[in-house]
Amino acid sequence: MILDRSHVVLHHTVLGTTFRGIDHPISTVDVPIHQFRGIKYASVPARFRQSKLVTSYPSSVDATRHGPICPQPDRQSLEEELIGLADSDIPRQVFKRDEFECLNLNITCPAGHHRQSQLPVMVWIHGGGNRGCGSSWIYDGGALVRKSVRIDSPIIMVTINFRIGVFGVAANMQLADDNRAAGDEGVGNYGLRDQRQALEWVNRYITDFGGDPSNVTLFGHSSGAADIVAHLYSSANLTRPLFTRAIVQSAIIEHNPPEPPSAGWQLSRALAPLYASSVAQLRAIDPESLANVNVPFRAVDDGVFFRKGFKDLLFPLSESDEPVRAPLDRGLNSLRFAIRKAKSKSRSPHPVGSCVPTVTPTPTPGLQPLLIGDCACDSSLWSQPARQWVAPAVVRRIRAICQSITKASALLNAYEIGPHMFSEDLTDRLLEFVEDARIAWPTECVVQAAQRTGRQVWRYVFDQEGPAQGMPHHAADLVYLFDNVSLPLSPSSSPTAFDDDESLPSLPSSRSTSADVDEILGKMHTVDELDLMDIDKFSYGSESSFGGWAQPVVDELMYARVRDAIQERWIAFAQGERPWDNSRGKVYVFGPEGETGERSAGIFSGRRRQKIWEDVLKPLGMTLVQKVAQELSNGPGLPR
Repeated sequence: MILDRSHVVLHHTVLGTTFRGIDHPISTVDVPIHQFRGIKYASVPARFRQSKLVTSYPSSVDATRHGPICPQPDRQSLEEELIGLADSDIPRQVFKRDEFECLNLNITCPAGHHRQSQLPVMVWIHGGGNRGCGSSWIYDGGALVRKSVRIDSPIIMVTINFRIGVFGVAANMQLADDNRAAGDEGVGNYGLRDQRQALEWVNRYITDFGGDPSNVTLFGHSSGAADIVAHLYSSANLTRPLFTRAIVQSAIIEHNPPEPPSAGWQLSRALAPLYASSVAQLRAIDPESLANVNVPFRAVDDGVFFRKGFKDLLFPLSESDEPVRAPLDRGLNSLRFAIRKAKSKSRSPHPVGSCVPTVTPTPTPGLQPLLIGDCACDSSLWSQPARQWVAPAVVRRIRAICQSITKASALLNAYEIGPHMFSEDLTDRLLEFVEDARIAWPTECVVQAAQRTGRQVWRYVFDQEGPAQGMPHHAADLVYLFDNVSLPLSPSSSPTAFDDDESLPSLPSSRSTSADVDEILGKMHTVDELDLMDIDKFSYGSESSFGGWAQPVVDELMYARVRDAIQERWIAFAQGERPWDNSRGKVYVFGPEGETGERSAGIFSGRRRQKIWEDVLKPLGMTLVQKVAQELSNGPGLPR
């Protein structure tokens, strides 16, 4: 049935305005879903100034089209690249780019709700670094909201646009003075403060859309997930929290954001080709040129945004901790013994140990319950520059950065990197290290920091293969969570491109429903039995390879099982429920090959290189480890 999308009208009593939205393209008679697009939540008074909340609107607001997005490089989004779709399979979206009008949000909600409904709200912060936007088809909330209605746990989903790249983070002492003169607090962190303004808007105005402002879940991926960690440890969250809980997915965490003088030096280096130094010159540069400037930081420790002592709360054992660093002074032999011990345990397929530290929790104010995890091959994000390295150059670079044979040998031996490795083996080892240093180990540090403060934490590992890539990879979880990628699951189904001003494609009719999956799984006892099924009627695509090993295709049953599991767990968490039993450090696993469910804490050591983190990376310290990893993930260009 084709619905008339022109009849979605919401009169907002608090704002005294009428929002004209649309019936979502996947809306049906039994599950009607509305969407309000491009609602401006804040304004930008000038480039590199803090945004101001919008509190008044015209009597009628057109919310049928997505709003402008922040200027950015002319490339497809990082998520589209990682998912592995052909250009012809990527829906077409054309957004206007405007740094002063890009602060807008999109609301997807079940129809028929009102101020008294008080539905939980999920606010999404997109990743992608200096690319992407909250209006991307990948993050559209239609399928997730529809799922919530079908399981009788309705939620409202909000996606937001904010300043990214240099527009969202530029900082130096001149800008600090300029911002102070304009009455702003702090400098830089413009994108983070835009996100805070969006949360403020939701807190004030989501009630008329049927949402509960006191029940907001903040969730995000990659650089967006790192932003959530920043919000958790912000001064504002300590004094006036605007969200109730958080979901952090594969966060790329910068553990040591620069202070304004250091940020200014890095900014000047990045802007050198544009010959701009003064504030006036910075504001005179055309936005297209600025969009291509790569600033190597995403947040600034300006003395205002972050709470006092946040680094010690997050990484207490990685900065100037002599008891932890002491083993490095005992000589190379003792350190090599520890490395061999770590390798023998971390590479074992059998679970050992526990990922839960023995601590006595001390409740800390302003720290919300947390659901957090990572993907098995998150380092796929850096696979292209990693392939450009040759073994002798890697060894030389690591030794140059470490400035210590002992420290360099610790890393080289732990990840089995030598000067005479074959290129394919070298790439695999580099990606293991980069993944640990930039995502997996920092994620575990956030988990342990939360546990030390008495916060409730639910830990997951996402090891399910991405449907198009045939391997678990960075952003694979987004395919299952948002369920928006049109996958050719049967010969009759094919992806449909769409214009941003038209609609999203309907999901292929060949996908299994939850009831279908439950019926089939009810006849099975183990995941292994899935492999014995005749998958010809379910499978699509062909086998792909990673690291020389063929990966099984993702059939419809696997896809639906993982999709339902991640959607239901996330929705339950947003409802304030326990998404799974986290007693005794239990983790939830997604994949591989369609496996889902709670597992004992010991399984974690078999899924991740935990012993290397504890015995090698922690003694070296987060600063050194991440510096080496960033250099290697940049590729073998000139040292940065």
